[in-house]
Amino acid sequence: MKYVIIGGDAAGMSAAMQIIKHDREAKVVTLEKGGIYSYGQCGLPYTINGLIPSTDDLIARSVDTFRNKLGIDARAYHEVQSIDPKTKTVAGQDLQSGKMFSISYDKLLIASGASPVIPDWKGIGLNGVHTLKTIPDAERIIQNLSEDIQHVTVVGGGYIGLEMAESFRTVGKNVRLIHRGTYVGKMFDADMAQYIHKEAEKQGIELILNEHVTAIEGDRSVELIRTDQNLYSTDLVLISAGIKPNTSFIQGTGITTGIRGAIQTNRYMETNVRDIYAAGDCTLHYHMVKEQDDYIPLGTTANKQGRIAGLNMAGQQRMFKGITGSSILKFMDLSLGKTGLSEWEAKQLNIPYDVVKIEAKDIADYYPGSRPLHIKLTYRSDNFRLLGGQVIGEKGVDKRVDVLATALFNEMTIFDLEDLDLSYAPPFNGSWDPIQRAARQAMRGLTDRN
Repeated sequence: MKYVIIGGDAAGMSAAMQIIKHDREAKVVTLEKGGIYSYGQCGLPYTINGLIPSTDDLIARSVDTFRNKLGIDARAYHEVQSIDPKTKTVAGQDLQSGKMFSISYDKLLIASGASPVIPDWKGIGLNGVHTLKTIPDAERIIQNLSEDIQHVTVVGGGYIGLEMAESFRTVGKNVRLIHRGTYVGKMFDADMAQYIHKEAEKQGIELILNEHVTAIEGDRSVELIRTDQNLYSTDLVLISAGIKPNTSFIQGTGITTGIRGAIQTNRYMETNVRDIYAAGDCTLHYHMVKEQDDYIPLGTTANKQGRIAGLNMAGQQRMFKGITGSSILKFMDLSLGKTGLSEWEAKQLNIPYDVVKIEAKDIADYYPGSRPLHIKLTYRSDNFRLLGGQVIGEKGVDKRVDVLATALFNEMTIFDLEDLDLSYAPPFNGSWDPIQRAARQAMRGLTDRN
């Protein structure tokens, strides 16, 4: 059986590893547009501030490892430009030689990932204007960060925008973050995002909200960034305006797409076209709480979907159960965690909901070093099933988000949360975990209303 995989990172190579494990006769060809295989994209911001010494540290397996030790025909700088489902071929260009190629397949996996959105602003091509998605992107930023670069502007207040604002600030740069919305961290509700704003102010990061960038100005290098309201001087610009699935090459195949052009699959990672599968950041993801497809591209999901795609391609049936939308990021001294639905999302979906919000301590409040935790739970007002949680604080955020994600996976109610047998000792927790305290407060509110 000949397998062709488009994409050589998380989803693609997770699939390839399962295929060679379960199909001893497999011939696997992987086609990667870039030159680097299988690396940790989420670690890129930490190479820029030096916390991770080298981008090489992010590479899990080299191209040579896949070729020489695992027997995979791993091809670099091979850009796929079209797929023909009738002849079962993929075609494209070898970017190094310039030659065109065409490869046949028995089964095909599209794991082409996503790319940064590049706005069509004037001056977007000036030196000193960057995006961050790949190792070469990170290396260009590192090379650009000389002592002469003092003022850095980050455009966009999502995951990468916040992480890069931190990265630049920790190497001593003056950082301004411009965001077109009313608050940064749009995955959170506005009342939770206020803690992110306070941390930015505490750390000397300037937030510019409700302004739209319209142009970047300078001679050869960036000097100014213009918004619809103001003009700001800057030495470097990092654009974090979102990402889009790499799916333009599937036009004419009949493959069904959805949000932002991401590929729709069933729970076995099969597209609607026979023998073509898809996984990772180029696909939609079934959201267990919303009970519908969504687009939340994260590394954990890409690895999981790739593994499941590979198993199914090799005849080992496995179903992708879905996501709950769990995420966490570090922003200066804070950890920002979320899973499931925010209040805003529940409202948009017309779900009957209620919320509870508390401030607690990450460990026993009498134990030295305890820190505040801000917790907000969203739950259905008709059957009290948990819908989501947001947790922000200095310590203990990941633990609570993972408990909530497990509760969402198992469709638990706020009443069930109180019954969980969670670990306790003063250095690690209070006798009632903050998640349980929030649930109890919600229950008291129900009693008072009744």
